[in-house]
Amino acid sequence: MSFLTLENVTHYYFSKNDYTKALDDVSLSIEEGEFVSIIGPSGCGKSTILSIVAKLMKHTDGNILLKNKPLQDSNLKVGYMLQQDYLFPWKTIMENILIGPKINGSFTDNTIDRAKELLKEVGLEDTEEAYPDELSGGMRQRVALVRTLIIDPEILLFDEPFSALDYVIKLRLENLVAKLMKTYHKTVILVTHDLGEAISMSDRIFLMEPGPGRIAKTFKVPTEIREETPFLVRRHPKYQPLFDEIWKYLNADESDNEKGMDN
Repeated sequence: MSFLTLENVTHYYFSKNDYTKALDDVSLSIEEGEFVSIIGPSGCGKSTILSIVAKLMKHTDGNILLKNKPLQDSNLKVGYMLQQDYLFPWKTIMENILIGPKINGSFTDNTIDRAKELLKEVGLEDTEEAYPDELSGGMRQRVALVRTLIIDPEILLFDEPFSALDYVIKLRLENLVAKLMKTYHKTVILVTHDLGEAISMSDRIFLMEPGPGRIAKTFKVPTEIREETPFLVRRHPKYQPLFDEIWKYLNADESDNEKGMDN
């Protein structure tokens, strides 16, 4: 039994006078504790899949099962981390972190201690009373990660959470997230435009094509790569061949168009 299954999922966006088919017959399955990435060109429906899994919108057609239950009937907790940290500037770091537990009713006497433990794990101990504008962009994203983890979600959805950061901070956060996800055995879906990031963090990679969005191909990341930290993966001898293979498929349509223009 897969942890998350999408069966022939189709989704339309409707406007007053028109509609757009965002997803067409998307099927995939993800195992518990698996880290997968979804890549593809802009407009292929990557973020739409995350929004549907997060139950922010209802898909138009198809079936989605979470632990063998219909998604809409499941009460499993979902963590959603975006490119922007969306911290409330008038609240302290601790107050920002505790928003989720207070809203969903899971706040207990131990929640603050747990928040402090997570802050320590991400290297932000003693920042509980600071405000977001006192922290750098990378530090704020680490706070956003703690805020996501504090509700103890069974599945985490990452929508390009590192794309706005400089390269060095981005690599550090990749290492941190990979370590924490393995430690807590979390199931993760990462949407990214960064192919290197997808390879260095994932067990499998789903490549989507646009117009409307479909799964074009699935790539399994070699076990030898998965045993390394994301930073070291980029030096692994099996990294570049996989990068080149996926890159070939990513650029297949563009190459075909260029050939057509040459003829």
